[in-house]
Amino acid sequence: MNKLRRKKLEDISAKLSELQEMLASLQEDEEEYRDNMPENLQGGERYEKADSAVDAIESAVSSIEEAVDYISTAVE
Repeated sequence: MNKLRRKKLEDISAKLSELQEMLASLQEDEEEYRDNMPENLQGGERYEKADSAVDAIESAVSSIEEAVDYISTAVE
């Protein structure tokens, strides 16, 4: 791999890492929202939606992490 393509991959990896951090922060916010719901709302529709959002964001964070790992392998 030449330097130009390697540099482009490194730039993409850095951007993905930044997005991963942003998503992780949103995940924490949504977890806090879900965890601080009053007991009478837990198990309800709002709680289930928040829980589902946490799971989906967690999957996105994990997928981005995997993509960054693949890019690192390609750059080596």
